[in-house]
Amino acid sequence: QVQLVESGGGLVQPGGSLRLSCAASGFPFSIYQLSWVRQAPGKGLEWVSSIDSRGSSTYYTDSVKGRFTISRDNAKSTLYLQMNSLKPEDTAVYYCATDSRGTGRGQGTQVTVSS
Repeated sequence: QVQLVESGGGLVQPGGSLRLSCAASGFPFSIYQLSWVRQAPGKGLEWVSSIDSRGSSTYYTDSVKGRFTISRDNAKSTLYLQMNSLKPEDTAVYYCATDSRGTGRGQGTQVTVSS
């Protein structure tokens, strides 16, 4: 059974940084492409970034390119999202998932960007 547990969110000022983590269990982590998705208040689920199984290819939605970096540690079954130069419009609940539609996502971690 897929289990994904996100952590690392919080309140940060515009321009600040956060690093999200996602601890995975219950499936063969190292062979899955994985994704981060987010949901802003009152909006639908939005794909943010994906990474292939070996970490050699990464993909980003246009609004986060150059600011966010996705990575993974297959030995630790952990997915990461480094978020720099955060903007108020990045405020959302962030989820890791087994695909870009948010399948298998956990409870999420809240990221709030505000002064």
